[in-house]
Amino acid sequence: MPTLTPIALKAAMAEVSADIDAAFDHLLAIPEDPRARLYAAMRHAAIGGGKRLRPLLVRAASDLFHVDRVPILRTGLAIECIHVYSLVHDDMPCMDDDDMRRGKPTVHKAYDEATAVLAGDSLHALAFEVLADPETHPDPFVRVELLAELARAAGPSGMAGGQMMDLAAEAEGSDFDLATITRLQQLKTGALMGFCLEAGAILGHAPPEGRKALRAYARDVGLAFQIADDLLDVESTAEVAGKAVGKDAAAGKATFVSLLGVERAHAQAHMLVDQAIGHLVGYGEEAGLLRAIARYIVERDH
Repeated sequence: MPTLTPIALKAAMAEVSADIDAAFDHLLAIPEDPRARLYAAMRHAAIGGGKRLRPLLVRAASDLFHVDRVPILRTGLAIECIHVYSLVHDDMPCMDDDDMRRGKPTVHKAYDEATAVLAGDSLHALAFEVLADPETHPDPFVRVELLAELARAAGPSGMAGGQMMDLAAEAEGSDFDLATITRLQQLKTGALMGFCLEAGAILGHAPPEGRKALRAYARDVGLAFQIADDLLDVESTAEVAGKAVGKDAAAGKATFVSLLGVERAHAQAHMLVDQAIGHLVGYGEEAGLLRAIARYIVERDH
């Protein structure tokens, strides 16, 4: 089936990244009052760096339904607000205690812990403010469905619940098996990716029963992404990855790599990508970006 060339994918990623950076630059203009430090910290976290994979997935899913550019961009901005907030909080000493993110100091290192908490809180709130704005979509029913789906994907039934499981995986004596790790990652990583695909269908007015293929694609791509991340933690360097590596093994935490081994993990990731692309068999060239993203997920180096 038709897919984008690596050059075309790179161009699409660059375009989405530039659009998201410009949107954050506008949204996070620094005020001339005591909130300036908070806005500066939010800009530090949100602007520059990162793959912008989630906004790219929103665009790719929306391409299937010929959605206009503004709703795609604003929905992608909302999901990136949630993603960045989660990174700010995950990096803090009470969680993963990381010093570097996207090749620069983490927010609590560049500013302080209290400011980092508030920066994450504010980005979380901004996501829902963006989606609720009529500028995102003129149909209030579309906006409400987007809000409900994002809340579900970000909360205890999604990303936050997965993060809690991840903290439990690091606890002394934890014995998470492959099924439990899979469930953990489906919540921590997969739920937000699932929202991206669901959002494209919502913006395109696709009925719930017509979203099965996209949900299956999201499930497989989300797991492939996390397996690839676990492999990078073992095989990459901090300079290339833009963040600390080797921490999972040092903490004795169960991951796909520790449970499967490197070779089987690579094979599983590629199998999931092939399976994800197979779910798009009912689409033509309009799904080219989704196919290219799936391949990129297991071929990336950061």
